[in-house]
Amino acid sequence: MPVTRKVRRDHSEVSCCLKYVIFGSNVVFWLIGLLILAIGFWAWSEKDTFNNLSRLANVALDPAFLLILVGLMTFVIGFTGCVGALRENSRLLASYAIFLAIILLLEMTAGILGFIFKDWIKAQATGGFQAFIVHYREDPDQQNLIDWIQEDWLQCCGIEGPKDWDKNNYFNCSSREVGSREACGVPFSCCKPKPNEIIKNKQCGYDVRKPGYFDGTAIFERGCLHAAEDWLERNLITVAVVATTTCFSQILGICFAQNLRADIFAQKAKWH
Repeated sequence: MPVTRKVRRDHSEVSCCLKYVIFGSNVVFWLIGLLILAIGFWAWSEKDTFNNLSRLANVALDPAFLLILVGLMTFVIGFTGCVGALRENSRLLASYAIFLAIILLLEMTAGILGFIFKDWIKAQATGGFQAFIVHYREDPDQQNLIDWIQEDWLQCCGIEGPKDWDKNNYFNCSSREVGSREACGVPFSCCKPKPNEIIKNKQCGYDVRKPGYFDGTAIFERGCLHAAEDWLERNLITVAVVATTTCFSQILGICFAQNLRADIFAQKAKWH
């Protein structure tokens, strides 16, 4: 009788489930980072930033630059994660874990420092918002951002109140002498919405800070700094849940990457 020999198949030490979980999740982050990066560069090209480098003076407050920065970080992390998992490259996986650990450390440091140095954070936020007010008409991205904050998110006006718009050359009350129609006014985003209003009047903020103006209910009187503090207090649980979920996801990503690296090293040791 012919003797049948059982062939023992070599079992891989690398977990396919773990490998493709890391790969699939990071492909999504990689594509999201690429999309954010493209939007940031498109916004810069629309403002002709590349041909006018003087616009980079306030780059730290430029929303397009922040999109480019966030998109680049997301793209790099997603790329190292998905390629490192797919190719079973321990160096890329180590880089992926280090990137996540650095971001996690920065987030925890920012949270602790923000809790300890509340007054300093408030001063920085005030300075940043004040720069937005000063350059309101100079950068369309900053203009859209501050309009969204005042009109849609916080429903506020200025830092401490509408009078803060006197820091802008167009809305300063002395600008009426040079023919500015917006003098002693505020942006339309400071105006309270009217019932059944379909198209908002872009001139609703004209003259509202002029002495003798009687309609005190036309605009938001609360400053955005106090409105932001109130919003944070109302949504503290939601913010805490989001922050905890984000940190947990990053810790999970670090653990998955390290476990996959251990599997790869075990597989290499088995081959040798």
